Amino acid sequence: MIGFDGGQLKVLLVEDNEHFRRLIRTVLQALGITDVREEADGGAGLAALAAYPADLVIVDYRMTPMDGLEFTRRLRREPGRANPYVPVLMVTGYTEPKLVAQARDAGVNEFLAKPISAKMLLSRIVQVLQTPRAFVSASDYFGPDRRRRQTPIAHPERRRCDEA
Repeated sequence: MIGFDGGQLKVLLVEDNEHFRRLIRTVLQALGITDVREEADGGAGLAALAAYPADLVIVDYRMTPMDGLEFTRRLRREPGRANPYVPVLMVTGYTEPKLVAQARDAGVNEFLAKPISAKMLLSRIVQVLQTPRAFVSASDYFGPDRRRRQTPIAHPERRRCDEA
């Protein structure tokens, strides 16, 4: 992580809690990331992306009227979105395995549990920016490859393309 330079990054922060937005902005500024645009819900975040070329989106899970899952689904799947490939980091206090799976299936790149630390936030940012996963397009999914390891699956029903 030494040598991380966030000075050129543009970050869209989509979080309904004003105090937590301020906390994340402060941490980002301490990391050298000063170009941060804030929005209070998923709908406003999607609208902002049309004019703001973000390099990273940090989104909360629980917001109204549009939550982080719906934001990510629409970002990834709706035709005409400005940048459906932009990395999405979901930050939430809800960490049940079912929610993590839903976030992954919506197209979230990384997941970070609240309370956050500057070290963990930096770790996730570096992860999504320096080692991006390939994107997958299927009938019911568009987003980063959900597999963390690229080793072939040892299963008799694996697809032939996995053998190559």
